[in-house]
Amino acid sequence: MAVQSVKIVIIYPRPQDIEAFEQSYLNEHVPMLEEKLKGMTRLVLTKVTGSPQGKVIAYRLAEVHFSNLDDLNKCIESDGGKEWIAHAGQISTGGPPIVLVCEEESFVFW
Repeated sequence: MAVQSVKIVIIYPRPQDIEAFEQSYLNEHVPMLEEKLKGMTRLVLTKVTGSPQGKVIAYRLAEVHFSNLDDLNKCIESDGGKEWIAHAGQISTGGPPIVLVCEEESFVFW
């Protein structure tokens, strides 16, 4: 049985200074996310460690899940949502992050 949800996905390119990015990301950006993004139901933070294709541009991904598209849109249109997205751009020293609104269909096999 599939579970459907909606989410914001932000793809951060490899930063110029990984240590400085990690410091800002973990100590400023993630706490801001928890404070500003009202209505989120799940958060997944991913660090890219490699690829069978060799070096890739993506360094980190954040997936912010919501119950429905209305909740997601209210969140990103809010002052807190706009502030958080702007902050993502400020800390992303490897280039602008890619911000996506996605529908997800997930399956669990076991």
